[in-house]
Amino acid sequence: MTVHSKLQPYIDAWTHSIESISELVSPLAEGEWNRPTACPYWSVRDVVSHVIGLECELLGDPRPIHTLPIDLRHIHSEFARYMEVPVDKRRHHTAPEMTGELEYTIIRRSRQLRNESREPDTTVRSPGYGDVTLENLLWQRVFDVWVHEQDLRRALGKPGKLDSPAAGFARDWLLAAMPKTVAKDAGAKPGSAVVIDVHGPVEFMRTVRVDDQGYGTIDGSVSLGPAVTLTMDWETFVRLACGRVRPQVVADHVKVEGDEALAERILAHFAVTP
Repeated sequence: MTVHSKLQPYIDAWTHSIESISELVSPLAEGEWNRPTACPYWSVRDVVSHVIGLECELLGDPRPIHTLPIDLRHIHSEFARYMEVPVDKRRHHTAPEMTGELEYTIIRRSRQLRNESREPDTTVRSPGYGDVTLENLLWQRVFDVWVHEQDLRRALGKPGKLDSPAAGFARDWLLAAMPKTVAKDAGAKPGSAVVIDVHGPVEFMRTVRVDDQGYGTIDGSVSLGPAVTLTMDWETFVRLACGRVRPQVVADHVKVEGDEALAERILAHFAVTP
């Protein structure tokens, strides 16, 4: 069976990023797997374990039976606990064990995706998130794998692929959360507009508009006299929106025009990932 044409771009982008992860980590020496990443308390090994664990769950493998240590300081919710189990389970795996399992998981999952015959709007279960459409699940996986590829590249000092096929999906995933960030979290006034202007490998300008009822929407049209304009490069946008860096650390990479108090509130809530 051939995959639905609407789903193929997601699968192609996922394949590109997860194979890039495999290429990144395959030559690593044992000690390099312990390098810290921008994901709080997660090493290179932990990030790869997270990717393996979610893809294995989508393959239908049983969740590992594993009790987490009680002293993990970064576990503050059931969602975090759910995500940590397959990570902690692999914390003592060797480099060959990690690369071998990753390669085998990619082979199995790629085969599964090649044989995918369901419609994009089919309801499926997303690990940790509940019921979503098949299209949304694949979008999640593209976003997650690409973001973690970038985590690994920064940790290993091997930048690149900021404009890979998955980057566009990541952009749209992050932008979809911006109306809530601006209208609800930052409390922008009804009738106001906020412009996000991003340059670099992925360039775009979007306007978040807050209606009279206080709800936010986002579009690509130009706003005259916005309350705030935030200008930054693509990598800074990703790092902020994914909670990988605090706004104060990259303040020199973000140009603020307009209401500085509102801009500060927006940036304080800019991280939209769990």
